[in-house]
Amino acid sequence: MMEEVERQQTIRRPARVEGVGLHTGRSVRVQFKPASPDSGIVFVRTDLAGSRPVAASVTSILDLGRRPRRTSVGNGVVEVHTIEHLMAGCFGCGIDNLLVEIEGEEVPGLDGSAYPFVEIFKRVGIQEQAASRRPILVREAVWVEEGLAAVAIFPAETFRVSYTLSYPFPTLSAQFFASDVTPALFEKELASSRTFCLAQEVEALRKVGLGRGATYENTVVIEPTGRVVNNHLRYPDEFVRHKVLDLIGDLYLLGRPIQGHVMAIRSGHALNLKLVQRLRQVIERGKESGIQAQHVEPEAKSLDIHAIERILPHRYPFLLVDRVTELVPDKRAVGVKNVTINEPFFQGHFPKRPVMPGVLIIEALAQLSGILLLNKPENLGKYAYFVAMDNVKFRRTVLPGDTLILETEVLRLRSKTGQMRTRSYVEGKVAAEADLMFALLEGDEKL
Repeated sequence: MMEEVERQQTIRRPARVEGVGLHTGRSVRVQFKPASPDSGIVFVRTDLAGSRPVAASVTSILDLGRRPRRTSVGNGVVEVHTIEHLMAGCFGCGIDNLLVEIEGEEVPGLDGSAYPFVEIFKRVGIQEQAASRRPILVREAVWVEEGLAAVAIFPAETFRVSYTLSYPFPTLSAQFFASDVTPALFEKELASSRTFCLAQEVEALRKVGLGRGATYENTVVIEPTGRVVNNHLRYPDEFVRHKVLDLIGDLYLLGRPIQGHVMAIRSGHALNLKLVQRLRQVIERGKESGIQAQHVEPEAKSLDIHAIERILPHRYPFLLVDRVTELVPDKRAVGVKNVTINEPFFQGHFPKRPVMPGVLIIEALAQLSGILLLNKPENLGKYAYFVAMDNVKFRRTVLPGDTLILETEVLRLRSKTGQMRTRSYVEGKVAAEADLMFALLEGDEKL
């Protein structure tokens, strides 16, 4: 029986919330809106006319040296601050795609936890979408450390977090949390844990412009004796639970759920985000080593660009198959590459007489072959390594405006190897042809 595919989600209808930023102390209004599949979580500053959207992404993270004690994103022109509780709430509700229209620079702090966001999303409803979710499968240990703090992630069958909190104060000494983290557990055990700080930090933070919106209601303030000032704890170990909440929100900047065991010791935003950036490097390195099956469409007879992007990790300017018009499993595939003058390689490859490089025609044929080889449930997560080519011939030039028809057929297919005969055509005439060989390996196997 084929394993059920988990689908991406967004909210069912718009929702609004108003509040005060924890650090700026300024009032801010936010409207959440449904977003299309594969768009991710995106912020738009509605108080700045014509501002470009800011993706809640690892590529948008701002330097914590200039924006401490919070997680912020920006695009070089506009910024959005203190997004970690909202991101954790999106994780907790399984929201992959969301448009956040924000009238201000900082996400409202509300009660200092992620629970108000969870309540909002549950109230308006969660909408399943056609696109599948693509979890990040951790295949090797990745870690970062700084002084006495460290955070690492290891291969595991589930998403699990183990966190050790240790400060030299009675209430904050040696709190520990460990659990598989599902949306249900997040809502019940983590979402309502609030941000906190030490009483002796308050004045120093405000002097540098931080914590201006913090109150005893939305921030748990602890004296050196361990006494909580003008408040009470929601959990005996609320501090470590909030640290886990922050960690989950920061990890969600990768844009996909994670399958792996995260182990942290005294980690905060700075170290969390270093791990996120390190994980991105590992993911990108994996993409460079071969074509990976990200998703499969086993019943499909043709594929549009969105389906192709779900199967292949390639993106502009290196995704060279625009459409698959015919797909016969284990036998053949036909694809299309529309060649335009806007292709980036025309800027430097014979710019006065632009010609598509022959090696890129072969790469397009290899990508089509990768789709054919890997679009099978048993190959999900495998890599197709391009290992050899033979009988390569270039027969005519491919120019701007041409429609390049790509064909690949299986010559030999075994459990770990595939040999393909490929041809490309322009106006019915062969442009290039080659026999291509691939090794089909699991993600943790090496050539």
